[in-house]
Amino acid sequence: MANSFDSNFTEKLAKKVLTSFESKRVLSKNVNTQLLSGQFNPDSGETIKFKRPTDYTSSRTSGGNVTSVTPDSIIRGSAVGTVQDYMTVLMDFNEADQALKMGNDENEFFDAAASRIVTDLEVDFANFMKNNSGLLSGAVGQAVNTWGEVANAGAVMAASGVPAGDLCYGVNPYTQTALADVQRSLGAVDPLVSEAHRDAIISKSFAGMKVITATTLASHTTGAGADRAGTLSAAPTPTYLAAKDTMTQSIAVTAFQANLVVAAGETITIAGCNRLNLNTRQPMIDAAGAKVPFTGVVTATVTLNGSGAGTLVIAGPAIYEATGAHNTVDAAAASGAVVTLGGAASTLYQPNLFWAKDAFSIGSVPIMKLYSTDTIATTKDGLQMRISKYADGDANKQTVRIDIRPAYACLNPFMAGQGFGIA
Repeated sequence: MANSFDSNFTEKLAKKVLTSFESKRVLSKNVNTQLLSGQFNPDSGETIKFKRPTDYTSSRTSGGNVTSVTPDSIIRGSAVGTVQDYMTVLMDFNEADQALKMGNDENEFFDAAASRIVTDLEVDFANFMKNNSGLLSGAVGQAVNTWGEVANAGAVMAASGVPAGDLCYGVNPYTQTALADVQRSLGAVDPLVSEAHRDAIISKSFAGMKVITATTLASHTTGAGADRAGTLSAAPTPTYLAAKDTMTQSIAVTAFQANLVVAAGETITIAGCNRLNLNTRQPMIDAAGAKVPFTGVVTATVTLNGSGAGTLVIAGPAIYEATGAHNTVDAAAASGAVVTLGGAASTLYQPNLFWAKDAFSIGSVPIMKLYSTDTIATTKDGLQMRISKYADGDANKQTVRIDIRPAYACLNPFMAGQGFGIA
């Protein structure tokens, strides 16, 4: 006997919604989805760890005698994938039933459901990316108006030692407008990519990057108060051992504006520390021949006390050790060093983002089955949605829900950054 409509209701709905969901993704299609795919299960808990590669130093001897050389320690760090909250769309069963029966005449119904899931997922993930991108291109608050300012982000990644290939630069639509005068000369787009992703690509290869437009870039507002410079009240721990699992660093600061709110996503500069190329461990040098100052990004919002003091956690730690195997700066951050927040007070910022594909990973967590009719829909790169139909006997109604529970990981904050124009 053939299946009745009700017997495969969630399967049909899943197919409709998954098709729209896939066609609308942009940012989440340009990071490492495979790393987290299938990693979470009921026994894994809220986090999954992935081993980071090790690094070493080499010695120089005239005769090859290394008896006086101290061997490098093997220190393995772990990148952590962390489970996020559920994202759920609730739908009236009768409307969903009617839309399925009407077929293509009501595709906008499924597009609306998929759009809400995609938008929430991509905004949330973009915020995670912004708050964990350790590099900085340009000056905070400066608009990107030229392709040269876009290319500067590519230069920052290359000078930082980020491997070529699978590099992206994401802009908001108004930045795309500013760049439109030369856009037509930048090459065609692969016709095989999904619709939204295809429409988002401005250039497949500019300064070694795929340049895309995204309406889901995250923003933050800086706190009120004119005094946005303070000092380190203590020297932060500069070792790789302390930073290896989170690639973050806690810095104790003071002498800022009293009760200043430092927002997640704000950038800081620490005087006396300059960036190193993470392949050569040599200083990064800009076009003017100057060393590139060290910057970090605040990962979580902090309200400083009445003395302008508190502890900030930054992504992209300033590591400086005698061995040099994992150093990210040319000198340790010292107590009393001036710490400056980027940009102005009480200002809304939406930075462009640039990243290598392996800077971040996104996956989804298997969701438990309900006492209902459930279908699990999976994208080609491993993201899963659960579509459920269930009844509320007390309310005498049926409901349809669509769920996704993502997991995010920052694999390397030094392979991503915030992009601004050049002052």
